Amino acid sequence: HCSLFDVTHMLQTRVYGRDRVRFMESLVVGDIAELKPGQGTLTLLTNEKGGITDDLIVTNTLEDHLYVVSNAGCADKDLAIFRGRAQELQASGSDVHLEVSDNALLALQGPSMARVLQAGLSDDLAKLSFMNSITTTVFGVPGCRVTRCGYTGEDGVEISVPAGRAVELAERLLDAPDVWLAGLAARDSLRLEAGLCLYGNDIDETITPAEAGLMWTLGKRRRAAMDFPGAAVIMAQVKEKPSRKPMSCGHGGGGWYCQPLLTSPCPYIPGTVTSGSPSPSLGKNIAMGYVETAHSRAGTELTVEVRKKQHPALITKMPFVPTQYYMAK
Repeated sequence: HCSLFDVTHMLQTRVYGRDRVRFMESLVVGDIAELKPGQGTLTLLTNEKGGITDDLIVTNTLEDHLYVVSNAGCADKDLAIFRGRAQELQASGSDVHLEVSDNALLALQGPSMARVLQAGLSDDLAKLSFMNSITTTVFGVPGCRVTRCGYTGEDGVEISVPAGRAVELAERLLDAPDVWLAGLAARDSLRLEAGLCLYGNDIDETITPAEAGLMWTLGKRRRAAMDFPGAAVIMAQVKEKPSRKPMSCGHGGGGWYCQPLLTSPCPYIPGTVTSGSPSPSLGKNIAMGYVETAHSRAGTELTVEVRKKQHPALITKMPFVPTQYYMAK
């Protein structure tokens, strides 16, 4: 069916001004200039050493601004970076300014999302593809930004709603028998099954996009221009091949369980487990992490240590569970 998650803790920022794209591209690796009106993209905020400062979604809205959603745990540092760069550009005559949104953010995710939400929309959801966004009225609440995205691997939307009417909208959504409230632990198992990285666990400022298997976030034009923070380091790794690669591994039954936040290198494999959980969808225990490139091939058998016990694991391809993102026909 579908679940409702409260993700209001995420940072929502609007970027205005004629130089807003140049501002954003000076901080992230993505090709923001190529985004069509209403289209968004996952991109990475990088530092001068090539490390990932945060992963965030940037949308080129149908209105006159960029809409940026950042991780809650990175909100303070992201905002400091945004404001610092905006001041630098403003000092040189550029037209850019920021507005931090106080909207709530509700994520409605799952196979029956479209049917449930369509009942409260005049817009046709069938025309809204994955990673696209509109501003509309949702169940009588005007001024909502509906973006077809999420962190579960399923078809879903994130709804940025004026804070004063968030409870009203949540209650209207929960009136549908298909919709149940879900917490962030359920969201974490879903994102792991979908092979989605969690900032602070699987990626951080010590890991580059090349090492994390996230080079697909770099647009062709940006690679050629090398005009983003840490470009020289990242592109050198692409040429020379990184020494470590992301892995995904699993084991059937109740054999082992890797806790999230288990970040100490395991002595029985040349690498680190960064996220792990039982998979409700697969009935297996699954994990993500990093191993030396020589040991990263799918089908490689490894041994992991959990609570001082050794357990067999098998490197597999991600995602563990096929994603169900919606692409409009």
